[in-house]
Amino acid sequence: MELSKEKIIELKKTAKEVRRTIIKSLVSAESGHTGGSLGMADIFTAFYFHILKHNPEEPLWPERDRLILSNGHIVPARYSAMAHAGYFSVEELENGLRKFGTVFQGHPDRKFLPSMETTSGPLGCGLGQASGIALGAKMDGKNFYTYCIMSDGEHQEGNLWESVMFAGKYKIDNLTGIIDRNNIQITGRTENVMPLESLRNKYEAFNWNVVEVDGHDFVKFIEAIEMAKISHGKPTVIIAHTIPGKGIKEIENDYKWHGIAPNKEQGERFLLELNLD
Repeated sequence: MELSKEKIIELKKTAKEVRRTIIKSLVSAESGHTGGSLGMADIFTAFYFHILKHNPEEPLWPERDRLILSNGHIVPARYSAMAHAGYFSVEELENGLRKFGTVFQGHPDRKFLPSMETTSGPLGCGLGQASGIALGAKMDGKNFYTYCIMSDGEHQEGNLWESVMFAGKYKIDNLTGIIDRNNIQITGRTENVMPLESLRNKYEAFNWNVVEVDGHDFVKFIEAIEMAKISHGKPTVIIAHTIPGKGIKEIENDYKWHGIAPNKEQGERFLLELNLD
């Protein structure tokens, strides 16, 4: 699935719009998670505008690929990509994130938005859910792929590693995990809070295929997804190295922006910077 120059330009343009909507939504909400959401805008754009087999007009289409978001706090990025893909209006999201009575919960809830696939709040749970979905698909002879997006910080959770063992044991090769390796969590750098390395060696020890890429390089990330699809007998994990706050220089790589939203003045400044890029 080689990407044309035109497609790469289109994806980059869309990712910028996704980031703009993230910022507008967070400013309106006056709370939320900015760093990780901006950092994952490119990957969610790649999924919804190139990788996934999906249908916004039929969100529960039986043949769709399943995208599980384990680290639900970065859902502004997913909401934004979904809005631009046509699941709901951009304006509805920009005015409704984290607002009482809307479907756009701060952590996604599939009761309100079935297209989210799962409800995510407690970290470390998504890979177990994704493993069950993928194994069930193999048992039923279904051809869809299951993807699970995880944070690096949630690899400090024990139940995640139970899921890593489970997927490796049962050779769930229609499952691909994506780790948002941005090196931050709410209280600091991951390697200072609770060191995670070597993630590659740990996954390989549990019978996973491991690929490491720049999470902002559309070509490399999509190539990694294609490699995962032809990897037989093992699940694959893509360690995607990302920059939290990507696109806004003053907040890039700053862990303090893990869990805060820009105010109105900051939001205007951030949007201006995106326009100049």
